[in-house]
Amino acid sequence: MAIFIVSVFILGYLAITLEHNLKIDKLVPALLMMALAWAGIAFGLDDFNSWFDSHNSKILDISSMEHEGRLHLMEGTLLHHFGKTCEILMFLVGAMTIVEIIDHFNGFSTIKRFVRTNKKKTLLWIVCVLAFILSAIIDNLTATIVLITILRKLISDKQMRIWYAGMIIIAANAGGAWSPIGDVTTTMLWMGEKVSTAKLIEFLILPSLVCMVVPTFIASFMPAFKGNFESPEENSNLNSKGPLMLYLGLGLIVFVPIFKTVTHLPPYVGMMLSLSIVALVAELISARQFSLTNVEKEASSHDGHHSSPTFKALSKIEMPSILFFLGILMTVAALESLGLIFNFGQSVQQSMSNDVFVMLLGAGSAVIDNVPLVAASMGMFDMNAVNEAGQLIYSTDSKIWHFVAYAAGTGGSMLIIGSAAGVVAMGMEKISFFWYLKNIAWLALIGYLAGAGVFLALA
Repeated sequence: MAIFIVSVFILGYLAITLEHNLKIDKLVPALLMMALAWAGIAFGLDDFNSWFDSHNSKILDISSMEHEGRLHLMEGTLLHHFGKTCEILMFLVGAMTIVEIIDHFNGFSTIKRFVRTNKKKTLLWIVCVLAFILSAIIDNLTATIVLITILRKLISDKQMRIWYAGMIIIAANAGGAWSPIGDVTTTMLWMGEKVSTAKLIEFLILPSLVCMVVPTFIASFMPAFKGNFESPEENSNLNSKGPLMLYLGLGLIVFVPIFKTVTHLPPYVGMMLSLSIVALVAELISARQFSLTNVEKEASSHDGHHSSPTFKALSKIEMPSILFFLGILMTVAALESLGLIFNFGQSVQQSMSNDVFVMLLGAGSAVIDNVPLVAASMGMFDMNAVNEAGQLIYSTDSKIWHFVAYAAGTGGSMLIIGSAAGVVAMGMEKISFFWYLKNIAWLALIGYLAGAGVFLALA
């Protein structure tokens, strides 16, 4: 049955990587392989001799355990992994909703005010620095969407714009790596108590900055970023409450790690607190902005939620992405429960150093989604292993976890399909896979290696 479960994972992941060829959304194979993997465990439960105890990070011998005991163990493990997965998903739902509420008030248009130049090189540095900072606050995917939307208002030439979009991908992924809320993988490591907020920033801010600055510096000498550009006339109407909602929303997202540090509660609790405050302010503002004409007009075509920016924001969040993460993380949990990932990790440690393994993991994240790679890496190592001084090797804030965060977060920039930021930019600007491979991938590789070199030198 273990062979069946591994085969399900391989075939399911192949379907995910071939999403565009098969014309099937990636959430479908993700959910399918999750259900089949756990069904395989249920049907073959009596045949397994070992089980991975995720609480204590060790392999249990269950060869002599009765069926009822095995069933109870499986149900407890399933509930444990589902609970941990839902913590991540609810955190993401809260963050996505806050971002959509900001967008409801056209808050991100405020960022356009920072762009006061018509020089291509200057614009390159502005958008890359903004991508680096924004992605650390609202995650790399959202930062990419926001900045490409702003670029469309500044540059009408599509061929010119895709060069900036390519550099935004590199900068956004670099910015997301040093923040616990900047990328799904760093959020996973943070919520899994592998890294702390302070140490993550301390260890990765400089490598991530180098990963962004080096490619941007090289690109600034390329022909594509020489000369000036002309901005089209602005036609959109700015919302007077946009700046307030932007600063309030971003401030409360940044507040979440502080809330966790002070209260020691799970991060999703702080995110729900932040969401409730943003939603309350949004509702109060919207209630004051209504006129009788607007209410009557909307009431004729909507239900009782017509006036709620929170309801509109919830209807626009990326539920397919949430379900995709559910399927991926729970499938990896199935493989982990059988001890397959742990045993693989032990074999890797015997054949190569951890630094080489993490570097390869980063390169692999350009081809394979970094979420399952990081989820798997979190279950590969013996959490009870100690060094010669009797200290835990893989405890919170160990070097390897920060290196995993950096590698998985920035390695995906080497291919346009290797990160969520790349995929969304590819869709928004219709960027060719091979165009990116030829023009941007080598810059991303240089940045990745430069940042990794800085990390290893400082570690």
